Amino acid sequence: MMQLAITGATSGIGAEKAKALSPKCSRVFLLVRNVEKARELIQRIDPLDTQKKFTIIPCDLTDLSSVARAAKTLTEATDKLDLLINNAGGIFPKKKLTSEGHERTFAANHLGHFLLTIQLLPLLTNGTGGRVINVSSEAHKGASVNPQDFELTHGFRSFTAYANAKLYNILFTKSLAEKYADLHLEAYALHPGVVNTGFGSESKGFFKILLSLFKPFMISPAKGAETGIFLATATNVPGKNGAYFKKSKPSAVSSKARSKKLRDQLWAYSMEQVRAYLPAHSASS
Repeated sequence: MMQLAITGATSGIGAEKAKALSPKCSRVFLLVRNVEKARELIQRIDPLDTQKKFTIIPCDLTDLSSVARAAKTLTEATDKLDLLINNAGGIFPKKKLTSEGHERTFAANHLGHFLLTIQLLPLLTNGTGGRVINVSSEAHKGASVNPQDFELTHGFRSFTAYANAKLYNILFTKSLAEKYADLHLEAYALHPGVVNTGFGSESKGFFKILLSLFKPFMISPAKGAETGIFLATATNVPGKNGAYFKKSKPSAVSSKARSKKLRDQLWAYSMEQVRAYLPAHSASS
């Protein structure tokens, strides 16, 4: 029985993953913004929770101090984590900065998960090996990245910010595999498919039109969760550590996603942004 931590589990594909994986888990840590929705999810999965399997941990990925508190709470609750699913994400119609000055799309989709994962590495590498699953998207192929401006300080566009963040998810995944494979850490990214959830409901302009056109062809959240569930449960994942998956199979990524230079630049930038929240030994990585 494994111990699982998951973000964004209160709805959509995250909720489907939590429902499917919880029977295989001794403990499930739900890292959420909305505690009440997390309670409702637990009621749907296991109304009595007699084994006290579920633990709700407040976590706002757009607030690094909230992420740091959540990681600390989780670290105090267990000494080992088998699986971390960085599932939460979103696209936002307008540019907005977080309280710490980061572009919201960058923070919600990448930087919050980056900090969370780095802080949980001691738990993920304390045993026979942990696994990190990052939910990316085929949208990464539409990314347009300036390494001197990862957060689109200039020329912000909603879809570009989202596509860039999904590219960052893949780059981060490859970096984790590269840096921590010797500690038996596995990391995988995935495209869940175009899923019929509330995703992008706040979008405007061309992307909103695109979503409406795709709606009749969208898959259910249960179908969208399948690749993530496969990666979470497969004893031997096909393909290389750090690979990107679509329909439960390794899939090709863009040339930018294969760039070691770009992933090293992103790692260095991300580490600098979260350094204040890390112990001295981690901050020097």
